[in-house]
Amino acid sequence: MERIDEFHYQLPRRFGGWRPGAQRGLSQGSGQEFAAHRRLFDHADPRRIDLRASVREGRGNWLVRIHRLRVAIPVHLVVDVSASMHFGAARRKLDVVADLAEALGYSAFRGGDSVGLLAFDRHEREDLFVPARHSRGNGSLMARMLRDCRAAPGTVPHGSALDGLRRTTERLVGRGGLVFLASDFHWPVAALGELLDQLAPACVVPVVVWDPAETEPPPARALVALSDAETGVRRSLWMRESLRTRWREAVATRRAELGTLFDAHGMPPFHLHGRFDAEALTRYFMETAA
Repeated sequence: MERIDEFHYQLPRRFGGWRPGAQRGLSQGSGQEFAAHRRLFDHADPRRIDLRASVREGRGNWLVRIHRLRVAIPVHLVVDVSASMHFGAARRKLDVVADLAEALGYSAFRGGDSVGLLAFDRHEREDLFVPARHSRGNGSLMARMLRDCRAAPGTVPHGSALDGLRRTTERLVGRGGLVFLASDFHWPVAALGELLDQLAPACVVPVVVWDPAETEPPPARALVALSDAETGVRRSLWMRESLRTRWREAVATRRAELGTLFDAHGMPPFHLHGRFDAEALTRYFMETAA
C-alpha cells in the first residue's frame, strides 16, 4: 500500500463544539487543557478537587480544576479547477492539489475532524462536491476526483473564476472550521478581499499553486510559442535576456501582491511549487499558530 503523507495543524483560535478532537475548544469539561480553578460549590465534581490550590486560597473553599475540551472541526478544501489549473510541465497543478487533498483527508481523520471538497471554475462544480464527514476514505475520494477532473470546454472570461468562487463558498459563509483555498490566482483578485471577510469565522489558508514552468522563463534564446490557458489566446515571443528579466519581475510582483492581500486579512499564503511538501505545511501551521 502506498504511503500517504501526513501533516499536523494546530489553529490559533478556539472553536465551539462537543465532539472530541484535536483542536482547542471553547467549552469546559473533562479535557486536558487547564482553564481555571472554581469553587466546589459552583462545580460539584469532587473528583477534580485540587488540594494544594484549596490550601493556598486561604478562604476555606474547596477548589476544583476546570478544563477546556479539545474538539473536532469541519475542514473544507476549496479548489480552483479552471483551465489554468490543468497546466503543468511535469505534472498538472491540479494533480499537486490532489496530493494535498489525500494528505488532508488522512491528517483530518487522524485528528478526528471531518473533511470535504468544493470546486469551482466559472461556475460551482457540483460534480466535484464531497460533503464534509469523518471518514478514512474521504481524502482518497477527493484526490481521485481531482486527478480525473478535466477542464471545462470553452474559454473563461476574466473575473469569472471569482464569481464561481463566490457561489461555491456561499455554503461556508458564517461557519467556523478550517478552509483551504487552492488556486493559482491567475485572475483579478481585487474583489477577493470582500469574500475573505465573509469567510472570517473560519481559519482560511490560501494555497497558491504555481508550476516551475510559470515562474522561471525558458533559458535559451529562441522563439517561444505561448498560450493563455484561460482564454486560449496564443502568441509568439523571442525569449531574450530583457524579457526573462521582466518575466521574473512580474512573478515577484504578483507574489508580493498576493502576499499583501492575504496578510492584510490575517491569512498568510502557503505556496505549492511543483509538488506537495507535508513537512513544509506542518511548519506553516507551527509558525502561524505561534
